[in-house]
Amino acid sequence: MSDSPSQAAPTDFPAVTPTPAEGAATLTKSAEKKLAKKKENEARLALKAAKAAKAAPAAPAGESKKAKKEKEAKQEEPEFVNTTPKGEKKDLSQPMSSGYNPIAVEAAWYDWWEAQGYFSPQLTPDGNIKPEGVFVMPFPPPNVTGSLHIGHALTVAIQDCLVRWNRMLGKTTLWVPGFDHAGISTQSVVEKRLYKTGVTRHDLGREAFISKVLEWKEDYQSRITNQMRRLGGSFDWNRVAFTMNETLSKAVVETFCRLHEDGILYRANRLVNWCVQLNTTLSNLEVDQKQLEGRTLLNVPGYDIKEKFEFGVITSFAYPIEGSDEKIIVATTRPETMLGDTAIAVHPEDPRYKHLHGKFAKHPFVDRRIPIITDDIAVDMAFGTGAVKITPAHDPNDYDVGQRHKLEFINILNDDGTFNENAGDMFKGMKRFHARVKVVQALKDAGLYVETKDNPMQIPICNKSGDIIEPILKPQWWVNCKPLAEKALERTRAGELLIQPKSSESEWYRWLEGIQDWCISRQLWWGHRCPAYFVDIEGQEQDRNDGKNWVVGRTFEEATANAKKLAGDAKFTLEQDEDVLDTWFSSGLWPFSTLGWPSNTKDFELFYPTSMLETGWDILFFWVARMALLGIHLTGKMPFSEVYCHAMIRDAHGRKMSKSLGNVIDPIDVIQGLDLESLHRKLYEGNLDEREIAKATAGQKKDFPKGIPQCGTDALRFALCAYSGGGRDINLEILRVEGYRKFCNKIFNATKFAMLKLDETFVPEPTAKPTGKESLVERWILHKLNLAAEEINQQLAERNFMNATGAAYNFWLYELCDVYIEAMKPMTDESASEATRKSAQQTLYTCLDHGLRLLHPFMPFVTEELWQRLPRRPNDPTPSIMLSKYPTFDTTYEFPQAEHDFDLVFSAVKSARALAASYNILQNLHVYIRAESDTEAQLFQSQVPTFLALTKNLKSLEVVRNINGVPGGCGSEVLTPTVFVNVLVRGQVDLDGEINKCERKLALARMNLSKIEKVESQADYESTVPANVRLANGDKRRTLQADVELLQHSIDMFTKMK
Repeated sequence: MSDSPSQAAPTDFPAVTPTPAEGAATLTKSAEKKLAKKKENEARLALKAAKAAKAAPAAPAGESKKAKKEKEAKQEEPEFVNTTPKGEKKDLSQPMSSGYNPIAVEAAWYDWWEAQGYFSPQLTPDGNIKPEGVFVMPFPPPNVTGSLHIGHALTVAIQDCLVRWNRMLGKTTLWVPGFDHAGISTQSVVEKRLYKTGVTRHDLGREAFISKVLEWKEDYQSRITNQMRRLGGSFDWNRVAFTMNETLSKAVVETFCRLHEDGILYRANRLVNWCVQLNTTLSNLEVDQKQLEGRTLLNVPGYDIKEKFEFGVITSFAYPIEGSDEKIIVATTRPETMLGDTAIAVHPEDPRYKHLHGKFAKHPFVDRRIPIITDDIAVDMAFGTGAVKITPAHDPNDYDVGQRHKLEFINILNDDGTFNENAGDMFKGMKRFHARVKVVQALKDAGLYVETKDNPMQIPICNKSGDIIEPILKPQWWVNCKPLAEKALERTRAGELLIQPKSSESEWYRWLEGIQDWCISRQLWWGHRCPAYFVDIEGQEQDRNDGKNWVVGRTFEEATANAKKLAGDAKFTLEQDEDVLDTWFSSGLWPFSTLGWPSNTKDFELFYPTSMLETGWDILFFWVARMALLGIHLTGKMPFSEVYCHAMIRDAHGRKMSKSLGNVIDPIDVIQGLDLESLHRKLYEGNLDEREIAKATAGQKKDFPKGIPQCGTDALRFALCAYSGGGRDINLEILRVEGYRKFCNKIFNATKFAMLKLDETFVPEPTAKPTGKESLVERWILHKLNLAAEEINQQLAERNFMNATGAAYNFWLYELCDVYIEAMKPMTDESASEATRKSAQQTLYTCLDHGLRLLHPFMPFVTEELWQRLPRRPNDPTPSIMLSKYPTFDTTYEFPQAEHDFDLVFSAVKSARALAASYNILQNLHVYIRAESDTEAQLFQSQVPTFLALTKNLKSLEVVRNINGVPGGCGSEVLTPTVFVNVLVRGQVDLDGEINKCERKLALARMNLSKIEKVESQADYESTVPANVRLANGDKRRTLQADVELLQHSIDMFTKMK
């Protein structure tokens, strides 16, 4: 994703501005501003380089290093120790520290916010939603599998920004935290840990194993909670949820039973995605498709690392026809499945095989006759030999054929991936991919092998374990999703749900329209056990695969009552299903189960449906769609009115975050900083093997040669929001995060300096409304503050966090710090009048107060720390910035003329700086502003003190009315057709070099002027070109004409000086 123009990867401060395209007819205000900033930056760099060049000779190397170390030792402050008692407000009576220390700034505030109850929803006195409205958002529950990574930090940063913003807008806000038990992932990671000690879950037994998992859950839930707190998330911890706690488990049971009663949930013996490594079924969404372009050798989990098996090929072999010497050739990408073949299909119209209709082939390795059937759906006569082997129990397409022709379904695979007795004595007990090799060899030995060819294909991979998925028959519980999806589609099209960005919306429709039934059974121990019971009726033969022999119940008593209806007067016993439910089944209830459903609680009444759901686009179908399906069916309402899908975080090289690559980043490490050796040590905390650890270590050395620098929470959050502009991927660079720490430092130091201007006698006015007596620069900064507030609110409403952070960043850095704080210095000097000083102070206070509020949703800690140091307005009891009013557009702060006038003045300042730097003039700067109109002359005359304050080393500034007032020997620049900036350079420049420079510029200006004049001279120009473009072209022509005149004058002037 491309960086925002105003927020590219920083080295000093994160800003860069592009140059408009050559020959553009017009520039927007934004583009003009960026271009001017670019020129100023170039001038600043040139000036810095010139100063360095003129610096005194350096001391000897040894002495220099020693002096530097002594200086650093003097500046270094003692390590911060938080002495604030937990939950109490931080004592800020001591002076501010010499520099920004994120660890010190962020200490104590979170505990105080929580202790004060600021994270809980604020209701009216009678317990209802505030008139300003409500904003409720469920937090996507992180898995208790392991600690949070930087992707989770993005989720917290974006969501907490929205929650704090809405809270400051006065709304009742609720952000519910919680955790997901993550059945497969958590059981897998705990089993791996146990395996390292030589113990399996079966050695422990179900109850003891669950106890071990619960220990893991408590440990990692505590770690994740700490991370969420350190990230500043303003969660209501009084409502923390866990998918397996009592309330949410009750919701799961209720949902299972209600869906069964409604005929939507059913039991069937169907093909499932079986993961041998995890020993469980998976939904289609948990299976990735790996593309192979041809023959590929792959490692498979559960086999020796040195073993590789062949994929991406198609093997042809022959079946002998019973009672003749004839053979029929078939082909397969999985030769081992031929042991489960129960038919060979041909097209009914294929003349090659009409004589074989109704006949049988003989299986070469098992005692089985294989019927030759006709099927015009499964067989394409033109593909291959036109004959297709059918394995109904191990292939989805063949399953359908088997159903149509009532074929025998023969399962040849055990759950552990070995072949069972149905595969024959030769292959019984053999692992599936060993059997693949053995089958091909046996076909060769029997003279039935034909050939093996490259075959581009996809193979199904478990996205949890990396194992090759096997389709096998299993009796499972299924949800019929089609009727649920139809309702969700209908409501989405009716406008009940907004999905952003638009790319995610199109995917939403496509997936729901093609939705398949959802297998919710999982062969695990960790999870919600299915509330389903097999009714074993005494004296009857029953099919356990048939759902008619099963009952469900919210309690064992209810299940027993249902079983009595089924068994009649016969005796029976109930056996609860050993399987647990898919994790997504419980998390699909999250928006309403966390509010107390199925009970009609006060929370459910007040806060459901929720306002929005924010998450990564990668779980739009895993989670978001299922919440919509279940929410509509169970509650009658869409569970949220908006879905915003944020980008996926990748490393700086664009690679997916992976533990084995060593690029997974713990947000706490970015907040606190971590050296390289400590990063390496953390690799041993996971389940990586030695080979993976070596690879990850090398990756860390490459990406973080000096470790991860300490950035602080505020800088991390701001950076993550600044990256979020609607794209699908974020290539995260830690150096950019570090750049925003420097921005925090700028805010800290600017506020510290400003506090010196607000002396002990300063008292803010009761209201922030302007008095009407403000100076030009004051009106300008209040106008810019108002524009920033308008822009940030609009961009947050549109969920464009990149633009929102850009507006806040630009106001603070380029308008408040770079301009107003500098410009107000003479206004607060002792020589200034009391009225001038007081007005400047009040404006500064308003800008700091509102500016910190604007930043607070992105940077909660540093803004609270600095805001608490500001005095409060009389009768303002607001205890925390997070409860203060968020600035919005205010018509009393509109000063468009002041903006226009001061922008002109500041453009002249930047032009003078740039000219001085380009001529390498470092001191005794003499500037002449040639203003040809009375209004502009008066404007510049009135702003001489401001000009002096904003221009370093400026010795004199004179405003003149015509070219005769400008002394000879000046370098010049056209600001507008009637305003020119001149810097005296006589005696300080190479005249021939300056003449050459002016001549090059003059040639370019004449060429551009000729282009404009040619366009304007076209016969149909007035009738075909829009008025705004004609106006812009006219302005550009007049500026170029003035430029040509000025450059010619400069050439003449420098020539006379020779």
